[in-house]
Amino acid sequence: MTPLATLLVERIREGGPISVADYMAECLLHPVHGYYTTRDPFGTAGDFTTAPEISQMFGELIGLALAQAWLDQGAPSPFTLAELGPGRGTLMADILRATKGVPGFHASAQVVLVEASPVLRHAQERTVGRGHDFGLRWIEAAHDLPEQPLFLIANEFFDALPIHQYQFVNGLWHERLVGLKDGALAFGLAERGERMVGLAPDQQSEEGLIIEQGRIARFVVSAVHHRLHHHGGLALIIDYGDWRSRGDTLQALRAHAYDDPLAHPGEADLTAHVDFEALTSPGMAHAYTTQGEFLLRLGIEARAARLAQSVTGAALESHHAALRRLTHPEEMGSLFKVLALTRAGAPLPPGVAP
Repeated sequence: MTPLATLLVERIREGGPISVADYMAECLLHPVHGYYTTRDPFGTAGDFTTAPEISQMFGELIGLALAQAWLDQGAPSPFTLAELGPGRGTLMADILRATKGVPGFHASAQVVLVEASPVLRHAQERTVGRGHDFGLRWIEAAHDLPEQPLFLIANEFFDALPIHQYQFVNGLWHERLVGLKDGALAFGLAERGERMVGLAPDQQSEEGLIIEQGRIARFVVSAVHHRLHHHGGLALIIDYGDWRSRGDTLQALRAHAYDDPLAHPGEADLTAHVDFEALTSPGMAHAYTTQGEFLLRLGIEARAARLAQSVTGAALESHHAALRRLTHPEEMGSLFKVLALTRAGAPLPPGVAP
């Protein structure tokens, strides 16, 4: 039993079962034993590898897409160039390198990284660096973003935000909870059920169906919506998931392998598929596509061919494998989706429309 598991068992014995959202929050962000507060989880030495770590092409193309959107919206100055959950800072470093030659972009940008983990902030400072004109700084929450035009990227951020789960049993929705069975952590259902849990009008209730609701995700994205609506800009959200949540998607990853979500609290990454529909708003314009289509429309094949001219042997094979991993439908190409958000009437960014 992990140190955090011991604490959670004691908490549940004293106060009763906790929601899946509370369980995820403790596992990921506990100040002493939380997964993200105690380690750098990225890369081969960690538990998972994200797209920016696979190839520089990912960040370069996103950077140019953001810069083109900035130009299309009149090159506002100043503006916020922000990333939610920047990991090691690799994506932002690639974005800044790729946009260095865009006239006025860096001079107008104020770079903001939304990051709560002290460990990852140190990694980001080493990767992105402070010695630039754009005044790199950190904040802990999206609601602290400046009130000005916002050009934002969130790659594999929303999947790690806590979710509530509900299961339809005997005509009522019961919240799924984490309690105890034989002294160990176990899933169960709240005794009291509800008739409505915020289903979309066209959603059907089926016996045993589990749905997930990301209340924190909606709260976070509301801050982004506010800035886009009032000041303009663009948000690109890239993550794995679907247009609408359906089924139990909670999963754990430990040492690059799937794990029981209750087995190693605080020592495994917990995620759930993103419900992209829930991140949109009637007052905002949006476009939705797969990561593969997004990168192909941005010209990743041409960029890959150019980079391939300077490498040979194993490095060339690795380069081709990275392109496939990012774009092929059997790899990340279809599993990961891209949601672009902007205010109504603004031009859609490159990459999300044919």
